[in-house]
Amino acid sequence: MQSVNKAAGDLLNKISVYAKMVDEALNVELLNHSDSAFYELLRHALDSGKRIRPIILLLSTKAAGGREKDALREAVAVELLHTESIIHDDIIDDETVRRNRPAFHLKYGFNPALLTADFVFGIILDIASHSKKMVGEELSRAALQMCEGEIMEMKMEAEEGEVPLDKYLLIIKKKTASLFQAAATIGAKVASADEKVVEALSKYGFNIGVAYQIQDDILDWGDGSKIARRIKDKEDASKKMLAEVAVKYALEAKMSLKDLPNSEAKQILCEIADFAVNRFS
Repeated sequence: MQSVNKAAGDLLNKISVYAKMVDEALNVELLNHSDSAFYELLRHALDSGKRIRPIILLLSTKAAGGREKDALREAVAVELLHTESIIHDDIIDDETVRRNRPAFHLKYGFNPALLTADFVFGIILDIASHSKKMVGEELSRAALQMCEGEIMEMKMEAEEGEVPLDKYLLIIKKKTASLFQAAATIGAKVASADEKVVEALSKYGFNIGVAYQIQDDILDWGDGSKIARRIKDKEDASKKMLAEVAVKYALEAKMSLKDLPNSEAKQILCEIADFAVNRFS
């Protein structure tokens, strides 16, 4: 336990510089809308978070031989898409608390929450339209997949009985892994990486996204995903089985990077894979 905590602490120290870069880039983007009626709402919506997706984007850019500063607006777009999805998800799931605060729609109301999410999507479109690397395709693909995953989950929650593992995995691949995959892919594309490197980082993002979401569901076992708790295996030990599946995907994420040149960024991406399944929050 102590070694796990130390590893997590060391990783958080390493990525803190990237988190700071993301926060500064978000502030710059928000200042473009300082005269908007949505400004304070945006600041609240973006006031906290692990920034794990944009951090993966920046690290992917660096691992692919590029410069983090060239990928900052794209990293902002990824974090904004995540933020927009959170606002919508909390409304759909009737959540009352998010990150130890009242859910956005409870603080500001349903209509302002929906309009804020729409405004956020408008900012994402603006960033995509100005990107030299045509990242709009990756962002739109992720947004479509996230919506597909959400409605699949809604339908599954309305049904009774056991949930097959493959259906659960399909939902989280669409709902969560798609944005992780987009983040890593965009990072590689901003670095003008060759096709093999883009594919390697894309696989990394996808696999780390699956592992990350499974661990989220394990950590929130009592109050999180309703369908995760309905997965059964032969010994009715679904929680243990899911932990093993998460480790498998985390290992796949690391393996996808094996042919990339050794670098600090590559090493941190591997450590994030370990953190994804060993974290406690």
